[in-house]
Amino acid sequence: MTSKAEVGFVKEASRQIVAGGSAGLVEICLMHPLDVVKTRLQIQRCSTDPNSYKNLGDSFRTIFRREGLFGFYKGILPPILAETPKRAVKFFTFEQYKKLLGSVSLSPALTFAIAGLGSGLTEAIVVNPFEVVKVGLQANRNKFAEDPTLEFLRKFGIGLLSGTIASVINIPFDVAKSRIQGPQPVPGEIKYRTCFKTMATVYREEGILALYKGLLPKIMRLGPGGAVMLLVYEYAYSWLQENW
Repeated sequence: MTSKAEVGFVKEASRQIVAGGSAGLVEICLMHPLDVVKTRLQIQRCSTDPNSYKNLGDSFRTIFRREGLFGFYKGILPPILAETPKRAVKFFTFEQYKKLLGSVSLSPALTFAIAGLGSGLTEAIVVNPFEVVKVGLQANRNKFAEDPTLEFLRKFGIGLLSGTIASVINIPFDVAKSRIQGPQPVPGEIKYRTCFKTMATVYREEGILALYKGLLPKIMRLGPGGAVMLLVYEYAYSWLQENW
């Protein structure tokens, strides 16, 4: 027979998973156009080509003119299918690690940091580098709970800062990923094979700045995107606690 504790755990886990998945879904739907622009900037090799994208504004105008509004949502299905459950798992495991570590005599900041690291490792992927920063800042959340406006701004600021830090740190890897996944310079010849070799090739042939192509749209996506995701999770989870 199922105990009350087991039922309570299932309900709590369901809330965390639904809230986390909702956060990932909303973030993707709002920020995907910036991801499309970022990828287009990263895969082009020669900026002197008359068909190349010159900057962020030109990229938006060109894509809209050539492909229409739906051009900004190309390739959205794979991240929805991948990121929605990934975010659900991340938030769920984070809450579980946090609860587990609560019984150990650790400082709040260290508890949040370890829980964030554990949730990332559980996903079995490369964790966004800003995770520990984000959860460390979350440690003092209760001091601001009395002021809803200040609490909203604090959460938004945490997400914005962590997303920006992540963008700056991992953009060279993102460029390499786009080059590997995108069209090769010479049809039938695979030039970009592995992450670090691709980064070395781009650096050797195009210079260090080429490894930071698409940084602005990436910051614009992951900065506000991190804020959106954190806010959606927090408020969706609170709503589920009260109503489910």
